[in-house]
Amino acid sequence: MAMEKGGECEYNSSTEGGLQEHKSQSPPPPSSDNEENKISLKFLLSNAEAGSIIGKGGSTISDFQSRSGARIQLSRNNEFFPGTMDRIVTASGPIDDVLEAVDLILNKLLDESYVDNGGDVGPRSKVRLVVPNSSCGGIIGKGGAVIKSFIEDSGASIKILPQDDNFPGLHDRLVIVIGTLGEQMRAVKLILHKLAKDANYVQNMNVPFPYAAAYAGMNYGPPNGVGGRFPNIRYHQNKTESNSEERNNSVTIGVADERIGLVLGRNGRSVMEISQLSGARIKISDRGDFMSGTSERKVTITGSERAISIAESMISKKVATVSDR
Repeated sequence: MAMEKGGECEYNSSTEGGLQEHKSQSPPPPSSDNEENKISLKFLLSNAEAGSIIGKGGSTISDFQSRSGARIQLSRNNEFFPGTMDRIVTASGPIDDVLEAVDLILNKLLDESYVDNGGDVGPRSKVRLVVPNSSCGGIIGKGGAVIKSFIEDSGASIKILPQDDNFPGLHDRLVIVIGTLGEQMRAVKLILHKLAKDANYVQNMNVPFPYAAAYAGMNYGPPNGVGGRFPNIRYHQNKTESNSEERNNSVTIGVADERIGLVLGRNGRSVMEISQLSGARIKISDRGDFMSGTSERKVTITGSERAISIAESMISKKVATVSDR
């Protein structure tokens, strides 16, 4: 949703009840529905919005699951969709149950963010669906015929963003749906029914968050300690172990000297923005002060575990904007 409430969600999906999250080892609840009739839909929510639909102790999301019959899963609070600061929500089950779950979620967020101004037309907001690149062609159709018919039928604006080449291994694109709640739900229904007919989508729809851990700053790819997405960044193990969000932790990463300007920005604006958005303190070493045995400048990030994770991912994205030739 485009309209977001302020504040941060401190809910930890690994420690509190009520939420079924993607690393859970417990089996899904039994169902009499044939697996072939089930579908999954992924979309994005800000961390604050995710906290709102989780509710205290998972009460809200448990209620939504009971009322809709769908299973609702969220990525962890430090695992974001690449290129964003947003968490991935997956609703799974029969199509009607999935649509009911999405409607409950969007309704709640709309109720919390909308201020009635007395107008006759409901507010327009944005929902961002996560769709495999291989399935986007079916939504577009030959000459754009399918997406045009969806726009005309629903009254919503539907836009498919190009694939982000800054994140190798990312095979999903965002489908942006803008409109009133009714228009959005009509568009989502048309898109979901189209995806349900896509054999490739149905086969791969249950792959759980294949990129979230890597984007959150964890190792990805070759088991040599070098992040597979951002090979110019290496992690220096001086991180203080702590389970407390309030205590200060510190991690130092190396960024190639020729790319440090991407992190700094003009007059230091980029690094200041990263610091303000993440809540972390960031210090970049002086020219010539490199990580031992490398030509990489030291970037020391200090703050809570969550602040460090956000800052790391933002820095990684800045550095990844220029590919090695």
